[in-house]
Parts: sequence; C-alpha cells; structure tokens
Amino acid sequence: MADTGGGSEDQTEVPLIGEGVTQGIVRIGDTVRRPVRPFTATVQTYLAHLHQAGFSAAPKPLGIDEQGREVLSFVPGDVPREPLPAETADEEVLIALARLIRRLHDAAEGWTPPADATWGAIPGAETVHIAHVDEDAELVSHRDYCPGNVVFRDGLPAALIDFDLAKPTTRIYDIANALYYWAPLLDPADRAPALVDADIPHRVAAFADAYGMTDQQRHDLVPLAIRMIQRFHLTMRAAADVDPVFQGFWDNGVKDRMPRAEAWLEHQGPVITSRLTARR
Repeated sequence: MADTGGGSEDQTEVPLIGEGVTQGIVRIGDTVRRPVRPFTATVQTYLAHLHQAGFSAAPKPLGIDEQGREVLSFVPGDVPREPLPAETADEEVLIALARLIRRLHDAAEGWTPPADATWGAIPGAETVHIAHVDEDAELVSHRDYCPGNVVFRDGLPAALIDFDLAKPTTRIYDIANALYYWAPLLDPADRAPALVDADIPHRVAAFADAYGMTDQQRHDLVPLAIRMIQRFHLTMRAAADVDPVFQGFWDNGVKDRMPRAEAWLEHQGPVITSRLTARR
C-alpha cells in the first residue's frame, strides 16, 4: 500500500498522483487541492451533508483557495494499488468495507441534491446507448470503490476518497461496484495472486451479511452485476477513444478483463446467488 502520511503545517505542495485519472491534485499540510470541475460544487454540498449526518470517513469540503482550486481535508491512511496486496485479501477487510458503505448509505439516505446539481462521469459515457443500471435512484453514493479510493488504517478500510463519480444511484448498484473490485467478481486469471483461489460465493455472502443486505438485494445482485460489467466495458471503450488515460487502462487489460468477468459471472452467478439466499 501507499502511505498517505500524517498532518503537517508545511505549505509545500506535494503532488498526489493516485491512479492518474485527475491531474493537478496536490497536498498542502492537512488539505488537498484539486482542480475545480463542473460537478465540484455539487459534490462539496454532498460531502458537507455526509459530515453533518455523522459520516466523517470522507474528505471534508473546505471551499475554494486563492488559486481557484477545490480544498478538501486530507484523509490520512494507506491506499492500496492494484493488484491488491495480500494483506487486503482477508475476509475482515470485506466485512469492514461493507460496514463502511452501509454507514455511508445510511448517512446519505434522504438527502435531496440541489436543483442545479451537476454530476461527474467517465469521459465519453454519454455516447454509450444502453440503459443505466442504477436509474431508479434511492440515494446519492460513491459508485467507484476501486482500490485507490479506499483508505486503510490498521489494516482495514476506514475512509473513502475521490467522490468524482458520486451521483444518484441505488444501494444494490453501489454494493455490486464494491464487490466487483473487492470480492472480486473477476475471472481467476485477472485476480490478484492472493485471491486467485478465493471462495468468491463465501466472500460475497460475508459482505452481504456485514452490510445487512435484504432478501431482494441478494436475489438482484448477480443479474445487476452482470449488466453493470457490460455497461462498464462499453463505457471504458468509449472513454479510451477520447482520453489518453483511459486508453492506457483499455490497452493494459480492461478490454479483455471485463468480458472475462462477465462470462465468469454468468457461469458462477447461480452459485453466488444460492450462497447469498441460503437460509441464514
């Protein structure tokens, strides 16, 4: 994992590279400065609500600095990179992540976005002409639980960063997104070494129990996850056509990994659903 460090009064700008999707992010002391985008004000309003609702495991919005950059509180901890390191493969990691996401959902539920809300999206997503998977939105949530967006402390998920793709969604979509990365819902050929032989149905069920998934959510998970992967594959292909960063992701494995994930989940889905829905 990458250590994100602790607090400091130093005003030196330290670049925060992360996964390289957003350029120009720096740390100054206990703050992070990011370029302002069309959705910045909406996401800052959302983050402010989360903190007011008692969810402190996310950056706190601190306005705009003298250079016109978004200012957020720095979230200390360790951020893993793909492939997931062995220490992140424990079941306790999944359980902690499920509980963290449940807390986020409960804090977000009932919040009404402002009338002029603007949301972020993957470049080129507007050209993908298949239905969104989370159109019947229940709440606003994170929607992008890739390893680089989950902050660990003491070996467990403790906070979430990078809310660029936050928007109205459903609980089950958010759960499927998290499980795609962390169960993971991937063909064994594409998993981190520590997870190649993992019992994925068991891991999904452990997450479901820790989150407190309803019976309906357990029945709906696999079909929705398959459709999510289908759309994500098409979206990433569209993004690769217009953005060099996403072109790199595409060329470095996404173009093959997602079709394999879809085929694997089609085959293993009944086993996962059976484990999820077994009498508890």
